[in-house]
Amino acid sequence: MALTPIRRVVTGVDARGRSKVVWDGPSPGEHESAVPNKGHIDFWTWRETPLPLAGDDDPAKWDDEFPGPVGGGHLRVVNWLARASDPSKIPPRIPFHAPEVAHGGRSWDRGGGNNFDRTAMHKTQSVDYGIMLAGERSLLLDDCELLMKPGDIVVQVGAWHLWDSARLGCLMAFDMICAEFVDGPAGTAQGNDPVMRPQPGQKLPPGVKPQRRIVTIDREAGKSILVADGPSPDVRIDPARPGFALQRMWVVDGAPAKIVFETLHLPHTLEPPAKGSVLNVVTIPPDAAWQGKVGAAEVAAYFKAMGSPGASTYSPQAPHPYMQKTRTLDFGIVLEGEIVLVLDTQEVTLKAGEIVVQRGTNHAWSNRSGKPAVVSIASHGAK
Repeated sequence: MALTPIRRVVTGVDARGRSKVVWDGPSPGEHESAVPNKGHIDFWTWRETPLPLAGDDDPAKWDDEFPGPVGGGHLRVVNWLARASDPSKIPPRIPFHAPEVAHGGRSWDRGGGNNFDRTAMHKTQSVDYGIMLAGERSLLLDDCELLMKPGDIVVQVGAWHLWDSARLGCLMAFDMICAEFVDGPAGTAQGNDPVMRPQPGQKLPPGVKPQRRIVTIDREAGKSILVADGPSPDVRIDPARPGFALQRMWVVDGAPAKIVFETLHLPHTLEPPAKGSVLNVVTIPPDAAWQGKVGAAEVAAYFKAMGSPGASTYSPQAPHPYMQKTRTLDFGIVLEGEIVLVLDTQEVTLKAGEIVVQRGTNHAWSNRSGKPAVVSIASHGAK
């Protein structure tokens, strides 16, 4: 049976530099396993950092690489929906064993899985944004086990981990970024940055759900630990849009990515460092709550508060007040609700589970429904 198709919208520009859609439909990057309903779909791949914005080639069609190209990375969705009507036919688990190197020396395997409903305990030379889209999945570390549900996000900072999908199966997106292990295969945490926690009394606007942020790392060689599991401690609002919230998850400040305990102490901005990345989760309230009450001053105040005053392309003639343009390649995944991607030349309505690859184009997000929409946006420095 084929993998679950997921809509992918890719933006670009026309001959006049105006933003438009260049691809719209299921991604062609399917890699199906011999196990029914299991495999992954690549949505975008890059081999250099900063990421190139231009080009007619579709990187989703490139050869499969794990954990992604050296010096680059990839965005993929894992389909782990295997089922067995007869439990006796589930393959036995491979016993845990000493680490074995695989995939060109950039990943390691310790056994414990069966390649059916449970992966091996493994580690990759990467920093991964793992975003649950559907189903449930248990994350096993050396010190604990966590159940992840739709909308939950884990930042795997080069840590040993095992996935168990026996309960429901899942669809899960992974933005995997090439990382640096300064101590070789051990890939242990560097530095002693304190982990940020929500401030006492931190409140969210009405209608905004706290965004779960899980962070994992290896404090010592061969042993993964849970660093954080709770709401994002970095929440920004827009007073002009009641119900708007941006919850920051993680920052990569260079290439290759560093193996560190925390990054949210870095300056807040919508734009990552030139060779870095920032992951945000944005709750966008219905436009009806603020339409007709927002002008140049309110928009300027918002982008200044977000640390990116130059991102705004506000104009009274623009199709949306919050139009913006940055030198980034953004992966936008709709987690809840319905949202309209506004471009210079057209609009596209997106629903939960659909993905946008935004290639440095002028755009805005417009919510024309009656409920909040939630979008995770991983912005990568581009050229």
